[in-house]
Amino acid sequence: MKTLRHIGSLAFVLGLFTVVFVGVPWHVINQDDPVVPLWLRIAIFCLLGGILVVLATLALEQCMNRKSMAEAAEMLGEARPTESAVLLLNSAEVPGRQTREILGLVQGHTVFAIWLGKDLSAIVRLILGGELTEYTEMMGKARTAATNRMTAQAVQMGADAIINVRYMTTSVVGSAAELLVYGTAVKLSE
Repeated sequence: MKTLRHIGSLAFVLGLFTVVFVGVPWHVINQDDPVVPLWLRIAIFCLLGGILVVLATLALEQCMNRKSMAEAAEMLGEARPTESAVLLLNSAEVPGRQTREILGLVQGHTVFAIWLGKDLSAIVRLILGGELTEYTEMMGKARTAATNRMTAQAVQMGADAIINVRYMTTSVVGSAAELLVYGTAVKLSE
């Protein structure tokens, strides 16, 4: 289903760019010729066909994936974080351990965006309703990348844990999002 949606998105983007950047200039140059060439007709059909494929696959996905919010939360809870020697906490203390040394601030940063085809799918989903899975996937990848960068910085400092971990997101432009994660790298007592 996802592959079919990607094919529809790709057909839309190719058709759009062909019509806008080749078809319109061609029409302006050849205004007196009323015959529309085959390649321009194909581009228009790709544009319209791509939209229809994306709409149809999104509608089918919604019918097939009508899960409750509890099931979605349960699925998210099953996702396992990457294995790391550095403990990540959003609290100021590590239960049962004392902070021996504060090493300083560590941070990870990334800016992610999705391509126009996925952006189209998300816009259609805004109309039909449902989770914007394209953006959910994008933010998940951004969160993982930023967390890995922060953790690598803490490992270089010789940290045992990062406390007070916080995430911040900002919209940069269009569908691009900036994600910053930061915390305090510490060494723990045995």
